[in-house]
Amino acid sequence: MNSEFELDTRVARISDNIYKGQIDPGWSIGGNPNGGYLLSIVSSAIAQCVDHPDPLSVTTHYLRPGVPDAECEISIEIVRTGRTLSTVRASLSQQGKQRLEVLAAYGDLSQSVGVDADISITEPQIPAPEDCIARTGELQKIEIALTGKVEVRLHPGQASPGQSGVPEISGWIRFADGRTPDTRSLLLFCDTFPPSPFGQLGVVGWVPTIELTVHVRRKPTAGWIKGQFRTNDLNDGRMIESGALWDSEGNLVDKSGWYCRAIDT
Repeated sequence: MNSEFELDTRVARISDNIYKGQIDPGWSIGGNPNGGYLLSIVSSAIAQCVDHPDPLSVTTHYLRPGVPDAECEISIEIVRTGRTLSTVRASLSQQGKQRLEVLAAYGDLSQSVGVDADISITEPQIPAPEDCIARTGELQKIEIALTGKVEVRLHPGQASPGQSGVPEISGWIRFADGRTPDTRSLLLFCDTFPPSPFGQLGVVGWVPTIELTVHVRRKPTAGWIKGQFRTNDLNDGRMIESGALWDSEGNLVDKSGWYCRAIDT
């Protein structure tokens, strides 16, 4: 049986390198489709065009908000295909307007391509998922439909607006229906936690992403995914945020960075 993630990101090919999908409103925050969810729809189309199974580096520019409960069109351009790497350019459009522009490198993380060394980011030590607090719209003062699709548990010392006094958010995430995480789901998971300024500034309103770059590092093992995110710079409503995800065995599986706007509503 297909998971909700598979069903809600599926696309159909309608011509050479053109695909159509449907934006499910259940993946929205404040009425806008989540950016990681939109990227996951694009990744579903890319997967039908390349032989390499794993997104390695994906840079997305968000030009306009997506439209929930509406059809979308994805166009794919294969820039280059090699033995270990495929480079792809893609865009997602709705109602005649481009919403996302994506440049992605795909490979196979099950195959070694060079030097191996024990160099990585140490995972943070945070309370277990059962000791963390569920992310809700009530906590963040905004409607969060996607909490019906993914379960997010926040560090109990960071779950309330302005509680920690630092611009940092950490916690756990998994699919609500029990789907096992894979490299494609990391494109969604990294973009599903509350904005990290929330920890210092409290409720900051809407934080739309201008650009997101995701580096997928390893295939995740089954179980909860741990996340930690921090704002590195915020000035005049523009912010830089960085984050990382670890799997249930403590392996770094994702390192990401955002350029966003922080809009006080």
